[in-house]
Amino acid sequence: MTRFFLALAMLFAAHPAAAAVKVVTTTQDLAAIVEAVGGSDVSVSYISRGDLDPHFVDAKPSFMVKLASADLVVCVGLELEIGWLPSLLTGSRNPKVQPGAAGYLDASAAISPIEKPTGAIDRSRGDIHPLGNPHYWLDPENGRKVARLVAQKLTSIDAAHSADYAKNLATFESTLTQKESAWAAKMAPLKDANIVGYHSTFNYFAAAYGLHVIGFVEPKPGIPPTPAHTLEISQQAKDAHAKLVLVEPYHNPSGAQAIADASGARVVIVPTSVGSATGIDTYFDLFDHIVSTVTGA
Repeated sequence: MTRFFLALAMLFAAHPAAAAVKVVTTTQDLAAIVEAVGGSDVSVSYISRGDLDPHFVDAKPSFMVKLASADLVVCVGLELEIGWLPSLLTGSRNPKVQPGAAGYLDASAAISPIEKPTGAIDRSRGDIHPLGNPHYWLDPENGRKVARLVAQKLTSIDAAHSADYAKNLATFESTLTQKESAWAAKMAPLKDANIVGYHSTFNYFAAAYGLHVIGFVEPKPGIPPTPAHTLEISQQAKDAHAKLVLVEPYHNPSGAQAIADASGARVVIVPTSVGSATGIDTYFDLFDHIVSTVTGA
């Protein structure tokens, strides 16, 4: 028996199991896409939980430790993580995942950003994103583009499992295509409806389904609502017969409620990310919940 276990140990030593690619994503949305494409060939963790505002993350030492052993880092990009990711990457001391290295992937390279600001950019305009709106994952077609980019990157650093990545990507795209048809059918009655957002989070979603965002609860990006702005946007919402005021789960809805009360609209807390509510475990779950929440309101 001892000889048997010794022989078995020697066999595994001669033919070790292929180690899974260690991937760290900045958000749960990206983690869900990487898991779908990578399957059993990747080990995925994330930094920013889906129920939190991804603009603001504490740069904890534990995150640096996680990044220190990563083979690949995937970020949203467009400076969404500008306030915390650079310091985490520097602190990780992992040359494989620094910007420009083979183990660094900016997922925004897959998409065409909207709302890239023009003119002088300074703090007087609020927390604007110079490279464009970074909330692109809320258009499911952008999820498809990101998945394709992830598959390319995984194949480039782990060519031995390229067939797995291609197969998983095909499954993801097929499921997404079917889901998109169902989501579009449910959203069709709301086409051309006017809505108010809290932040510009839902602009990609609105564009994908023909909704018109007429204004925001925030007077400027990242600036809390003021009485004067609340009065102004309330009148705009009333004049436009806005149906909904969409609010992210991590924002205080009181300012949105004041607008709704004055305009006749309805405040709806809408999930924005995988992990932002119970039962949202995949990228498909996210849109199932968003569409059901918006249409149900």
